[in-house]
Amino acid sequence: MKHAFGTYVRRPGSLILRVLIYAAAVLTVGGMLFLILHILIGGIPHLRLSLFSLQYTAENVSMLPAIWNTLIMTVITLLIAVPLGIFSAVYLVEYARPQSKLVRVIRVTTETLAGIPSIIYGLFGFLAFVLFMGWSYSMLAGVLTLSIMVLPTIIRTTEEALLAVPASYREGSFGLGAGKLRTIFKIVLPAAMPGVLSGIILAIGRIVGETAALIFTSGTAPQAVMGLHDSARTLSVHMYCLLSEGLYTDEAYATAVVLLVFVAGINGLSGIIAGKLSGTGVKKG
Repeated sequence: MKHAFGTYVRRPGSLILRVLIYAAAVLTVGGMLFLILHILIGGIPHLRLSLFSLQYTAENVSMLPAIWNTLIMTVITLLIAVPLGIFSAVYLVEYARPQSKLVRVIRVTTETLAGIPSIIYGLFGFLAFVLFMGWSYSMLAGVLTLSIMVLPTIIRTTEEALLAVPASYREGSFGLGAGKLRTIFKIVLPAAMPGVLSGIILAIGRIVGETAALIFTSGTAPQAVMGLHDSARTLSVHMYCLLSEGLYTDEAYATAVVLLVFVAGINGLSGIIAGKLSGTGVKKG
């Protein structure tokens, strides 16, 4: 304690930085807890079985079709974006020359796209898929828009995870006679898998919580989607529609609780998978 006090006396800037860090941590954690408690207190009393019925009606604004639509949209979007993102990152790290102009352009582009507001993606999807391609409001238009939206995040996080893998892993694999492709898929990717999954988790969170882009592309039809060309709303769009109508505020809070549990469950499951894959990657390395 005396040593720390003497350090702060000699360097008052260190004390200021430490106070600011603690204040930021308290604000972050406090704000998160406030939001969670507010949603739970406002939504849990209004949860009832009728909100999980198969059909959406004006008398019973069921969220089950929206849950189904969210699952379908998340799975299809990940099937498109994850392979493209991972293979793009593998090319940038393992094959492309680090200082080439193409690599610099791709990195600047992905960082720029990652910071674009979702409403811009929604307008692009509306113009490109709904109007130009003639698909109208459909699940397909929403899926492609979301795939473009989350692709930069997956590319950047996967690239950073691959760069963090020690060069000795690759050298050891090459020394044992393995080829480049085998080294990437058997050594490098398993070791980088926790970081790759972190990017996928971020992508899932953005997909599940997206509203603005889907209103312009997927639409707000309340029924469960049966085909890629059907219009359908996700949980977040369902909650927005209930609140905007002003007649189903209690049901909107109940939807928010389900959405919160949905995202927390996905993150928890992904964390467990990441931990198991991390252990497997270490053993292989």
